[in-house]
Amino acid sequence: MNPLIIALDIDNGEDAMRLVEQLGDAASFYKVGMELYAAAGLDLVQRIRDLGKQIFLDLKLYDIGETVKRATKQICLRIEPTFLTVHGSRSVMEAAAEGRGTSATQLLAVTVLTSFDADDLRDLGYPVPVSDLVELRVRKAVESRMDGIVCSPLEVARVRALAGSGLKLVTPGVRSTGADSGDQKRVATPAEALRNGADFLVIGRQVTRAANPREACEKILLEIAPHS
Repeated sequence: MNPLIIALDIDNGEDAMRLVEQLGDAASFYKVGMELYAAAGLDLVQRIRDLGKQIFLDLKLYDIGETVKRATKQICLRIEPTFLTVHGSRSVMEAAAEGRGTSATQLLAVTVLTSFDADDLRDLGYPVPVSDLVELRVRKAVESRMDGIVCSPLEVARVRALAGSGLKLVTPGVRSTGADSGDQKRVATPAEALRNGADFLVIGRQVTRAANPREACEKILLEIAPHS
């Protein structure tokens, strides 16, 4: 199984499609986040799916329960992505689970953004270590019937221990040794993340901003081959 999810952090649909075509069979799973979704919407998601690719729709839904339920229902009815992210709050997760109904879409709970550290949490009013908040949200996700969890590769081993083997663990904040960490603060290498229990690795700029994206993607696949 290819565990890479390529993050299409791109501001228009045509450049996104061009990259998908460049990568060809080196990548089979793509993340569409808020920027690209705002620029190109569900039509772009459908175009990628028509190429036989899987979609990780990373919208991090967070609103009152009824709104989350109805939004989840529409997404699942219209496009049915493989993964859809929601905020790791119990009411939000339960609403999303209800809105999904019988769709095959798997819901992923977001614990703490990999761009956040302890200072960011204090600014939000959480006077606890990042690991404590992650553990709380993992327990809530398990109770709320989530299919998986998005977490930092630095916490993935502990999350796996708490969540068990049944949940998918998706880890952003993954960079090969020597790659620019960008705005991520809690990072690890792809091999480390897989060794510690990750199922999928979200990788963006290391591939998407490379001079040769396919070559960069294939290099990562070789790097993780012994662990995937």
